[in-house]
Amino acid sequence: MEKVGIICEYNPFHNGHIYHLEKIKEMFPNSLITLVLSTNFTERGELSFLTKWDKTRIALEYGVDLVIELPFPFATSSADIFSEYAVTILEKLDIDYLVFGSETNDIEVFKNLVRCMLYNKEYDLLVKKFLDLGNSYPASISKALYDLTNTKLIYSNDILAISYLKTIMLNNYKIKPLTIKRTNNYLEDTLTSTISSAKSIRKSYLENVDVSSYIPKSTLKYLNLTPNYLDNYFYLLKYKLISEINELEKYDDVKEGIDKRIKKVILKVNSYQELIDKIKSKRYPYTKLNRMFLHILMNLKSIKNLSLNYIRVLGFSNRGRAYLKEIKDKLDIPIVTNYKDIDDEVLKLELRATILYLHIIKREDKINEELKSVPIKLDN
Repeated sequence: MEKVGIICEYNPFHNGHIYHLEKIKEMFPNSLITLVLSTNFTERGELSFLTKWDKTRIALEYGVDLVIELPFPFATSSADIFSEYAVTILEKLDIDYLVFGSETNDIEVFKNLVRCMLYNKEYDLLVKKFLDLGNSYPASISKALYDLTNTKLIYSNDILAISYLKTIMLNNYKIKPLTIKRTNNYLEDTLTSTISSAKSIRKSYLENVDVSSYIPKSTLKYLNLTPNYLDNYFYLLKYKLISEINELEKYDDVKEGIDKRIKKVILKVNSYQELIDKIKSKRYPYTKLNRMFLHILMNLKSIKNLSLNYIRVLGFSNRGRAYLKEIKDKLDIPIVTNYKDIDDEVLKLELRATILYLHIIKREDKINEELKSVPIKLDN
């Protein structure tokens, strides 16, 4: 039996994700599919439009056999950290293939770019040069690689693909990367075809546009964010920023004087978007600020001392459950199913992040359910 791994946020789960899973089943009939899933917050530092449990239910419904949690601190970090921990989970689970979507759709191109990053002495110097010119880190990477290889990377999924391969190549992992051509532009913010970007679906949904043609019924049933959800988030954040305004530099995400810019505007702004607009720059774009603010709100000062000490299961099919029983004694870290299984700082962070998320979306009634949650089982 071939074992296929995928890494997704499902924010929200849409027709493109169905296409991805169908292509995997064509490539690997009767394979075991394992999903490493971002939970209630995403790599861009945003709230998920679906809870992690609803995303798990949908994934199992569409043929995933095993759903594994990507813990909050790693799921809400840069592409390199996100990829490192997600790919490492799949490697520990002895997965044969990592299959992901990309725009470039060429593994050899990605491998050549990673070799340039790892072994070309000019690469780091160029990245520093572009950073010093005020560019963001992802933009600096793209510019440096273009100068050295004449390959232009403009899409997030291509940059994520490079991060996946860098993790595999640096660690000499045996998992084999494969890519599927994306059928839509990740950056599109308007609905186009029946397979539209998650960004366009989120935007349209919040504008009260009918998105039922672009997502399955199960996703539509579970969508839970309302247009004013950022108001709830902002006032929690504003209080936190004001209460710690003279000590924000204790957070690793707060660098290069951004704390001074926050201090200058925080008493004057009345919305999250206004706060972002007042302090964003080429060096501190929207995504970087999102992550920074989320980590401040979560009191996550640094992830340097955090490590992956467990694998948490959110759901499984009969085949997935059987595979876990087969492999659990071969793992070098334990499999856990709830917060009581082990005493670990990362697992505690996950619980705090989930409670924060449920407060923001006004679903405090789900907190006790979260504490008692066990993996979702799909009999098939």
